[in-house]
Order: sequence, then structure tokens, then C-alpha cells
Amino acid sequence: MPLPDGLEMTALASCDACVVLQISGELDHFTEQPFRASVGTFLDRGHRHAVLDCSGLTFCDSRGLNCLLSVEWLLERRQGRLLLAGVRPNVARVLHLTGTGTLLRAYPTVRRALAALPPEQRPAWPPPPARHHLVGRMESPASGAPATCRGAGVETG
Repeated sequence: MPLPDGLEMTALASCDACVVLQISGELDHFTEQPFRASVGTFLDRGHRHAVLDCSGLTFCDSRGLNCLLSVEWLLERRQGRLLLAGVRPNVARVLHLTGTGTLLRAYPTVRRALAALPPEQRPAWPPPPARHHLVGRMESPASGAPATCRGAGVETG
């Protein structure tokens, strides 16, 4: 069984209450730990809400689903929420078949997801291109060793 390509996550916008993260690649056993570490970096900054742009997420298995549910659980404890945006049909099917579609709110676009939050808790959208932050590229090494995250928290531009 070939290893998945990596997982890439980029912060697109943020304010005190909310962060918008774009994710692309595969969220599974091999990328679970780097995903948790990268998301944790932002949640440690005190954000109550997170919008996850999943338009580039090509695969999500039960481990990836567990990652999403754990982020939702943590944000719920902060009186916040995780909002998914641009979920592809194959990932939407996983959410539907497992019944987690009722726990994880999904919207067609980031703009629609942000509209579900109170106006004072939304970052500016769309963000100016120069303000994007690179969270890190998560790769699954061919050796089968746990994936690592490089470049976490590095700002560009």
C-alpha cells in the first residue's frame, strides 16, 4: 500500500477569536500527529473558532476524522466551534456515513462558514495576499516513520 502524499496547512486569515486554515493533501494515520501539532499551534494562541478550508483535502480516514473531532471538542470547551468549508464529495461521504456530519458543520465556502460566526469574531475575508502565514508542510516519509512537520509558525511576506 503506497504511503499518502503529504499534508499541507496554511493560515489564511485570523483575528483574536478565529483562525482560517487551508488544508490540502491527505489526513490519515501518517499525517495525524503533524496535523494535531500544527492546529495546536494556532489553538494555543487562544482562538475560539477555526474555519478549515478543506477544498484541497483529498482523503480523510478514521484517524483524520478523529483529528477533526478532537479539534471540535476542544473548541466547544472554549464556547467556540470548528467549521469546515469546501468539503470534497469523498470526504463529505465519510462524514455522512459515520454520522459525524451532524457534529462537524460544513459550508460550501469559507465566506459562508465565516458568516455563521458573529461579525465581531470573524477575520477579514478575503485576506490580503501578503498576510498569509505558512504553517508547515507535513510529509509522510517513505520509511514509515512518524511524519514530521517542518516550518511550523514561519511567517511569509
